[in-house]
Parts: sequence; C-alpha cells; structure tokens
Amino acid sequence: MSDTDVKETVRERYGEAARRVSEGRSCCGGNAALEGSEPITSNLYDVSEKGMLPEAAVLASLGCGNPTALAQLAPGETVLDLGSGGGIDVLLSARRVGPTGKAYGLDMTDDMLALARENQKQAGVENVEFLKGEIEAIPLPDNSVDVIISNCVINLSGDKDRVLREAFRVLKPGGRFAVSDIVTRGEIPDDIRKNVLAWAGCIAGALEESEYAAKLAAAGFEAIGIEPTRLYRGEDAREFLSGKGIDVDAIAGQLDGKLMSAFVRAVKPKARCCA
Repeated sequence: MSDTDVKETVRERYGEAARRVSEGRSCCGGNAALEGSEPITSNLYDVSEKGMLPEAAVLASLGCGNPTALAQLAPGETVLDLGSGGGIDVLLSARRVGPTGKAYGLDMTDDMLALARENQKQAGVENVEFLKGEIEAIPLPDNSVDVIISNCVINLSGDKDRVLREAFRVLKPGGRFAVSDIVTRGEIPDDIRKNVLAWAGCIAGALEESEYAAKLAAAGFEAIGIEPTRLYRGEDAREFLSGKGIDVDAIAGQLDGKLMSAFVRAVKPKARCCA
C-alpha cells in the first residue's frame, strides 16, 4: 500500500464521517461510541467537557484519547492540534488557554474543516483558527507554538518521521509534544498491517512503543514518555476490525494485549547559550 493510497483512504473515510455528522448521524455508523461499547472511541470525554461543546463536535470525534486533559495546558499558550477533525480537542484547548492564548486545528479534509468551523461558530469560541494542510507539512512558521496535541492521527501517516520532524520544527524551544495515539507491544499480524481500511482506523499504522520513542529521539525530542491509557483485549478486535476484510476469529488471540491507546509525551530542548 502506497502513502498516496493510505492518504486518499483516510481522506475519504474522514470526509464521509464529517458528512454523516452534518446529516445528523453518528460518524461511527451507529450509537456504539455514544453508548460506550466502541472500544477505542468511547468514554474519552467527561460530561462537563461534552456539555461545553456542540453535539456535532462530540459526534465527529474519532480519537483514541483525550490529549487536552493530559497536556496540562496553561493560559496564554498557543496549541496546535494535528488532524483536528470536527474540532473537539481544538475547542477544549481554546477554553483552557483562555483569551490570551490560541488554538490551531490542522486538517486535510474539506468536509471536516467545514464541520469544525461550524462547531466553532456554534460554540462561540474566538481564539481558534482551523488550517487546511497535511501533518507532514505544517503550514506554520518555525518556533511558533507551545504545545502540539493530536488524537489518534499520527498513525494515519505513511511518513511518521516527517510528521515528527515538522512537529519539532514548529514547537518553540521548551515546547511540548503531548498526543494520544495507538501504540503496539510486540508483533502485529501482517494481514492487519497490509489492510488499507485498518489504516483508516488507526490500527495498521500503529508504531511499536520503543520504535515510537526512537523516532521522537531521532527528530530531536527529549524527556520522552509513553503512558498506556487503555489496553485492548482480543475481544475488542471484533469491534474495530469487523467489516474490514480480516478473519477476526483467526487473529483475535494474536492481538490480545498488543494494542493500546497511549499518551505520548516529549519536549523540544530549550536553546542552549554559547559558552
């Protein structure tokens, strides 16, 4: 599967998700996530957080964590959400950084951007800007943001090294990388790795945790940490792999305990003064 194939599959899937929400339907094709039975996307935000947002922003969430709750955002900071989707994490971040701060959302899908801007309008949040672009080529200057967040999106990239280099570039010295992502422990069956639809579900592109840490270090980050937030069992595979052309019964046991949602932290080193 080429990077182009992956990107187009992701673009179509997330565009369709946005259109479903705009039409008043759950992006996940039912009420599984809302009822707490979808193993990856359910129960990520508490009632108070969801109560501050338009329903469409909540319905459009396809994440695997809640990076805004873990990133310890401070008033006045500038935050960038990579792959911002319907805008739920951008809008929550904007409230946390307050009127003196700013939250950017970056997405490559026109339908998602339109949905996010409508959600911003309904939420009445002004310190937000949604940008069109790809996470491999962030349309912001060097050293321009304090915190980068992302919610189960970096796994969708076929060039994660470039994504991490771009994240490092736009962060200010001392800036923080604080993302939720799917991470693996051990080997994942080849038929999942090769399945394009599984890429669009954040699964096939998941990095092994030590590889993720190594790529962050290669990009220049330090203080790297990977903290599991939700571990998936073999039975969970039946939920998120059904309908993707994979023999779930044959591989459910092989996946048990090897997939997890994790909070991935790192820091861009502060500038060092010459001796």
